[in-house]
Amino acid sequence: MSGDRRRRRWLASVVIAVLGSAILSAHTGPPFPIVSNKTEGAYEISVWTDPDSTDDGTAAGRFWVTVRPAAGTSPLPQATRVNVSLVSVDRPGETRAGAAPPIADDPVHRYVALVMDHEGRFRVRVAVDGPLGTATTEADVDATYDLRPAPYLIAVYMLPFLLIGFLWIKLMVRRRRAAKS
Repeated sequence: MSGDRRRRRWLASVVIAVLGSAILSAHTGPPFPIVSNKTEGAYEISVWTDPDSTDDGTAAGRFWVTVRPAAGTSPLPQATRVNVSLVSVDRPGETRAGAAPPIADDPVHRYVALVMDHEGRFRVRVAVDGPLGTATTEADVDATYDLRPAPYLIAVYMLPFLLIGFLWIKLMVRRRRAAKS
């Protein structure tokens, strides 16, 4: 194999690694439950979260709320409202709140994103109000920063290993040629 062809393959491998790392950064991790099928009043409530904190004011604390009638057979009325609020437990801070609108016009499944401005413990409160009555539930969650490096940094971190591998292969090829001659 010629040196030019080898360089093109090496360059293609690096490009694929960089593009692949950019694709992988699209997901920051799976949400997890903090309340599971808890019956409060006339409702059964579940809350899943992906509690990422940010310094730039981005609403990265995401909450998925599922609200079903506790009876189980009747559909959830469209007029049901769900509000999610959170307050820091480990330091003084303001309460942040937001309405959780239905996802795809399905009144059972709701979503809201709120600002979590620091790492630490937050108390999450879900309030449901509708024709079936009112209900609230609370849970605590630990917010953390998304600790993954930026995609371009993955390529930078890989570079020394690729260079060492390239030099090692080059040395092995030289030794093989020297042994044959």
